[in-house]
Amino acid sequence: MYLQAVQNRLYCCCIVIYSRFMPFTIASSVTFEEDIKKSRFQAIAAPVENEQDVKNFLEFHKDITTTHQCWAWKIGHNVRFNDDGEPSGTAGRPILATIEGNELTNIIVLVNRWFGGIKLGTGGLVRAYGGCAGQCLVLAEKIELIEKKKVSFACQFNEWAIFQYELNHQNIEFQEQYTATGVQVEALLQVHQIQPLALKIQDVTRGREQLKIVEEPNHD
Repeated sequence: MYLQAVQNRLYCCCIVIYSRFMPFTIASSVTFEEDIKKSRFQAIAAPVENEQDVKNFLEFHKDITTTHQCWAWKIGHNVRFNDDGEPSGTAGRPILATIEGNELTNIIVLVNRWFGGIKLGTGGLVRAYGGCAGQCLVLAEKIELIEKKKVSFACQFNEWAIFQYELNHQNIEFQEQYTATGVQVEALLQVHQIQPLALKIQDVTRGREQLKIVEEPNHD
């Protein structure tokens, strides 16, 4: 009985340790609003996969009626934040700290402020921006982030139907481009899907074509 109890405790510890290293993001966009000393704060959080998603999000939510639009995002190990005119370190960084405190990635949080006439001070701003972002993330559904890789391959016209069926059957996102000699394909694969597709390509094309991993540019 004692040995079984020890084994159970070790098993539980392993689960806890493993879960701490599992990346999480949020399932969908979520919004939270609150008033603090006559200023209105609105936090909007959304999942993002790349910097183009970030750009699209910020353009979509651009609001000229706001006094400040402060934000932070994290994608993988890359982070950015913006105070948008608030004193340095009082807005974007607290939002980022909230993201990291919730152990989230592939996410952007925007906090809009409509100034109500009462200054909050440095500490008040940090609490307001970080707190509003935090309350927003409390409302969000957190999901395990499934890592995906962009891949590419080519095939002949008479082979494309086989690969098209395979990609659709596995619900894989892809784009095809028809060329003079065949079809050029780009797809987003979960890590565990890469090897089976690579073998399929080699088999169907009889070794003529190979699956290639498309390296994303590093903006650090």
